[in-house]
Amino acid sequence: MATEDDIGGRHRPGLAGGLQMRKDPVYVRRRRAVAAGVGVLLLLLVVWVAVWLGGRGEDADAAGTDDAPGVAAPAPAPGDEETEDEDEDAQASDDGAKDEAAPTSEGPPAIWQREAVPAEMPSDTTAMEPLDYLTGEMTPKSVMSSDHGLMIANNMMYSHTSTVFDSVTRERVAVLDDAVDLGEFGVEGHPGISQGSPVEAVWTADGRYAYVSQYTMFGENFGVQGFDACTQDSGVGPSFVYRFDAEEMAWDQVIKVGAVPKYLEITPDQSTILVSNWCDASISVVDVEKAEEVKVIDVNESPRGIAIMPDSNTAYVVAMYAQSLFKIDIEAGTSELVMNTTLRPRHLNLTEDGSTLYMTVSSANTIYKIDTDTDEIVDEVSPGLEPRSVTMSPDETALYVVNYNEATVAKVRTSDMTVIDKRNVDADPIGIDYDPVTNTVWVACYNGSMYVFDDQSTQL
Repeated sequence: MATEDDIGGRHRPGLAGGLQMRKDPVYVRRRRAVAAGVGVLLLLLVVWVAVWLGGRGEDADAAGTDDAPGVAAPAPAPGDEETEDEDEDAQASDDGAKDEAAPTSEGPPAIWQREAVPAEMPSDTTAMEPLDYLTGEMTPKSVMSSDHGLMIANNMMYSHTSTVFDSVTRERVAVLDDAVDLGEFGVEGHPGISQGSPVEAVWTADGRYAYVSQYTMFGENFGVQGFDACTQDSGVGPSFVYRFDAEEMAWDQVIKVGAVPKYLEITPDQSTILVSNWCDASISVVDVEKAEEVKVIDVNESPRGIAIMPDSNTAYVVAMYAQSLFKIDIEAGTSELVMNTTLRPRHLNLTEDGSTLYMTVSSANTIYKIDTDTDEIVDEVSPGLEPRSVTMSPDETALYVVNYNEATVAKVRTSDMTVIDKRNVDADPIGIDYDPVTNTVWVACYNGSMYVFDDQSTQL
């Protein structure tokens, strides 16, 4: 755009003095006519300059300034023109750099940050269809979905590993060794390398962390090693819970709990983890922020399954060898007996609103449906021989249970507690969970295999 200096430069300089002017009337008239013409031209030029300057003012009004919106910025003072040009060049350079650095489109989320995919059909109307069969270098005792794209399978304790799968590709993305240097985590008294023995896991709601219980510890100064027939007088030493960081794909925290921790659950508000200590007949209350056990609640012999109510304070716990169901108050640190059960209650599932509790009693081959308002059994079903772990569909219309002594996985309609589907799997199925990212059911078999069933492809 031309500047005011450019416009001034378009005018020719005036005539130099010292010229002789003829004063004859004819020349006078000619000079007057020329002067008049020049005057008109000068008037037109002034009008054009005024219009041009007015246009610049409107542009400035449109741009505005921080100090006075809609008012043209003043022209730069003499000597400032170069600085303004440099600022404009620098701004253009910055904008270009930003444009070059900015991604043209958002990439896919990290494998631990995927979102659940709503099922198209109610789960109580669909059949389980075999989708995949995974084997090799694993002896899974449990499997747990992060609900955001990962599955963690804890292998039989003497395998000393946990295997992490991408639930979408079903490929291994990490194999975690349970050998750690506890000193690196600030734990004293256990020099050298200590080994754990993973059992169960619970994920945080965002899918970032999984807490894994270690049945017993091997190494220096751990006391008697854990065993299933232990009691409080057996001398079994305390164990630990390891925390897995899905972003780093590594253990990043250890928390000391009781003897032979098995099942664990996190409160809906994500502030507290409850851990069932099999040998201690107790529940460890772990403060998530502090990463430490802050309270111990006594229950009864061999506690295992845990389900926490929406209030994040009330929880149900089964004492497996005491044939009992307990209710605990986390804040008060107390427990009360809800009911005596048939032989070996093992697993608990709770609806999101807390209204219904499902209790699996393995040696009775039964799943009981309990109304939590009254704590009374309202229905039951026998899904197979020795049902163990159970998971629930996201829409809560179906339960999926592994039958350990039958080598099957059964699907139960929750509305009337009826078995609506059953599939054969390898011997000793023991772990199961539902992945909402893929709407699949994962079944862990002790003998070294993992089955994956599609829950949405086929209607019953």
